[in-house]
Amino acid sequence: MLQLLASRGDLVLLRDSVEWEGRSLLKALIREIALKGEQVHVLGCEVSEEAFREGFDSNTNRRLVYHDVFRDPQGCAGIGGPLGALRACLRGADPGPCTLAVDSLSWLLLHAPCSALCQALRALGRGRVHPGQVRVLGLLHEDVHGPGPLGALGSLAQVEVTVGGSADCAVARVLRPKPRHRPTEQTHWFSILPDFSLQFHRESSLEAQLQHRPPSTTADVLAGLTFNIHLSEKEKEARDTLALPFHFSSEKQQSLLRPAPASSASQIFYEPDAEDYLDQEDPDDDLDV
Repeated sequence: MLQLLASRGDLVLLRDSVEWEGRSLLKALIREIALKGEQVHVLGCEVSEEAFREGFDSNTNRRLVYHDVFRDPQGCAGIGGPLGALRACLRGADPGPCTLAVDSLSWLLLHAPCSALCQALRALGRGRVHPGQVRVLGLLHEDVHGPGPLGALGSLAQVEVTVGGSADCAVARVLRPKPRHRPTEQTHWFSILPDFSLQFHRESSLEAQLQHRPPSTTADVLAGLTFNIHLSEKEKEARDTLALPFHFSSEKQQSLLRPAPASSASQIFYEPDAEDYLDQEDPDDDLDV
């Protein structure tokens, strides 16, 4: 996956959420980079150094330089705050290609303005020691921020990886924005082993089960109801002969259709309901006067 992500000098956003964490994928990519003989600097803000190094073999840990902000977040005030700690990560790095893993950009966004963070990320790798040779892997919790910071960092990144998946297999959707061209998107199904090595799959087992599952019989959605929605023949006949409310009688229809003389007075047609009672001796009895 490392070849598919980004070349040196690029910013790679690893976007995760509360439903699926992305730190394991970040550590898996760090392991691949270290196996290629490249030095990796880590700005750790959310977990301790011991917790981050846990699971790596000795060769990976030997090539990993950890800059601990988690243990003493106030201690970076003397070097310009959290963004000063970000800029200072590569000052003592060896010349040549280098990778900086930020765990996480969300923590930095909570302690610094988004515009200042974007400027600091753009400035990485423009110095004399690492001109255009710094790859930045930034973990970003997308459900923590609004559309503004997400859009700003997304426009700055050359590659965006959104992490998700199912219970048995993870999925990474790799988006490569291309200026003046349609962006390319790839989907990779994978599993992360205990040593943080990546095992790729052609398709998730869940999708494979759905594709190869034999067709099931259609379930009766009406089974088990406490009422009957079907009508018998007798009930249908009773429904057809039922007089609907506000239905005109034939007498009223004929009177309305018959052309009336111009000199005739207006007429009022009243059809009493079944519950109406009209007292001929006192027609206004229902007015309660």
